[in-house]
Amino acid sequence: MLAQLNIRNLAVIDEVELELCPGLTVLTGETGAGKSILVDALALALGERADSRAIRTGTDRCEITATFEVSARPDLMQWLTDNDLDEDGDCILRRVVTTDGRSRGYVNGHSVPMQTLRELGEQLVDICGQQSHQSLRHARVQRDILDHYGGNGSLLTAMARGYERWANSLSEFEGLQNAQADCVARSELLRHQIGELEALNPQPGEFAELEQAHRLAANSARITEDVTRALDQLYAGEDGSVHATLSGVRRRLDDLTAIDPELNTATGMLAEAEILVAEVAETLRHHLGGLEHDPAAQAQIEQRLAGMHELARKHRSNPLALPDLLSELSTELATLETSDQRVTALAAQTRKLEQDMRESAEALTAARRSAADTLAKQITEHMHRLGMPGGSFGVDLRPTADGLPGPHGIDHIEFVTTANPGQAAGPLATVASGGELSRISLSLQVVALAMDTVPTLIFDEVDAGIGGGVAEIVGGRLRDLADQRQVLCVTHLPQVASQAHHHLRVTKLTDGHATRTTVSRLDRAARVEEIARMLGGIEITARTRAHADEMLGGKKTRKAG
Repeated sequence: MLAQLNIRNLAVIDEVELELCPGLTVLTGETGAGKSILVDALALALGERADSRAIRTGTDRCEITATFEVSARPDLMQWLTDNDLDEDGDCILRRVVTTDGRSRGYVNGHSVPMQTLRELGEQLVDICGQQSHQSLRHARVQRDILDHYGGNGSLLTAMARGYERWANSLSEFEGLQNAQADCVARSELLRHQIGELEALNPQPGEFAELEQAHRLAANSARITEDVTRALDQLYAGEDGSVHATLSGVRRRLDDLTAIDPELNTATGMLAEAEILVAEVAETLRHHLGGLEHDPAAQAQIEQRLAGMHELARKHRSNPLALPDLLSELSTELATLETSDQRVTALAAQTRKLEQDMRESAEALTAARRSAADTLAKQITEHMHRLGMPGGSFGVDLRPTADGLPGPHGIDHIEFVTTANPGQAAGPLATVASGGELSRISLSLQVVALAMDTVPTLIFDEVDAGIGGGVAEIVGGRLRDLADQRQVLCVTHLPQVASQAHHHLRVTKLTDGHATRTTVSRLDRAARVEEIARMLGGIEITARTRAHADEMLGGKKTRKAG
């Protein structure tokens, strides 16, 4: 509920701070005192369009702060959490408007776009009256009211799920269907590419092996020449080979070991070196025996490497990746070849899902028609009791213009009304005056008390154009409504004001130079004076005060203050 409203520098208000309570609170005062300005201020806090001309003369900005208690509303707490706006269970809306036309909105100290402020505001407060922010004019709200009244929650869930399944299936079907022409060309290209790759038949690791073989073949003459020279230098040369030199040195030192035994170590190492050189020479001879330059084999290697490079260039790939590319293209072709089957299956699936969705829509329409008839009768009866004796209320329920179901069904729902007998009913959003709209909204709220609606309702002069016994009924309806949620009402009728739990008086003060509006909470004695003023007459008499006291005294079970 709305717990506190702070207003600074708006119109004739310099600074007002209101502490608000549960139940029914009325705001009264002389015409022009600024009662509706309080409603306008709250609308600004809820994201309504701002006009810098409303800023109090002589100041550069106005500021409105509305504090709500939402701890009992887990849905609102979750909304704040989902939008990263939660702050220890608080819900504080703040709006700042400056004379240069700038406007900023805040939720719990976080700057937010106006759309976010309005979205949250619609969940917190419903302002019904001659101002904007009248949610009852919106087609979405009218649809929600009818569905809540009819208890259509499970049908709406089934409808939304059915629509989502059908829409997803249709999207996939149309995507595949639109791509089929491209699929034919793509399939032909894939078959050609796969044919080229299969003809070449590249094997994993083959390209690296071919490159190595090509390097050997291209350098075989050099390898033969250099290995032969190395063999001669190491062993085969008759004079001056490494092996002959080592052997001669070893023999000379070996002759000296009888004289110098310490040379045994050196001669042993030389003997090992001779053996090692001999082994190296044998390895080189074996390698030379295997070397054979085959121009035909070299040409085949070069031809295959060229084929791999050519295919890799065509596919903008690496020759090493050709075996994997063949696998990928084959998989893609297999998928495309089964696309016709998938399109056929999706077409059948989509038709079945559409049939199921339309059955859900028909069930929802039937439930809405039943609820619409009952709702229309009840609202019409309330309108008669609320000073609209010739009025009627109806629900225009017809298929949508395109005949296609949506997530909320296949129905166009519009509330229609007429205030006078013999007059054709028209859309509630356009034909109802502010006062009529307020009373119809009041009727809807009373009839549909079980609906999950916003916690705070504000009625701006719902009693316009009524009086007497009807005004008493309006007051009673407002009080009944306040048993379920917080209700604030701007009123000129003592019959309404006398039934409130709490009473605020709006007063305009002037010193001849400046004008300001104040708001005061009335105790019982002050309420008697205010209701006596509202009862009429330039001069308040003892009889008028007695009448006012009687009106309040007749509500013994109702707490004043």
